Amino acid sequence: MSNPKKQIIMNEITFWKQNKMLPEHYCDFLMSLYSEGNHQEEIEGKSKNAVINVERRKNRNLSMFFPISAFVILLLLFTMQLEWVVIAVAAVFATGCLIGAIYFAKRNHLMAVMLQLATALAILGVTLKVSTTYFAGNNEMLYIILIVNCLFWLLSGVMLKIIYFTISGVLGLIAIISAWIYFL
Repeated sequence: MSNPKKQIIMNEITFWKQNKMLPEHYCDFLMSLYSEGNHQEEIEGKSKNAVINVERRKNRNLSMFFPISAFVILLLLFTMQLEWVVIAVAAVFATGCLIGAIYFAKRNHLMAVMLQLATALAILGVTLKVSTTYFAGNNEMLYIILIVNCLFWLLSGVMLKIIYFTISGVLGLIAIISAWIYFL
């Protein structure tokens, strides 16, 4: 077996041993088998180079990209002067995140969750920007738009059995309706 392939296998075995995925004596046997009887100091696996570990880091880094992007788009929504351009960009971003969440729903749970959150934030930002731009000074319209967003989160949470959307929808509705009644 070629040396790079042997090194990959030994990295995996070291990762398994450190994370107790296999008993230690199995890992020692596999290491001596793949090192062809050489001592550990000649060929040593590195667990940080294990394929599983590298994939986890890559998925974690990629999954953090979308909520950060949603936050940046929210900042742009309320700082740029060309409202329709930012609204269009945020709407395209929300649509892309929604499509990505559907795609990753079965493949990568963490990525799907982050895309769902990014979609919810982007939609909230777009609706708030539309409300403050085209219905300036109309607080009733703002409350209605926020209630519609919370109802959307609540229905999504109940239908898709996503607890964090259900909780945020209920808490949002309580807060918005309480604020509306208080300021009437």
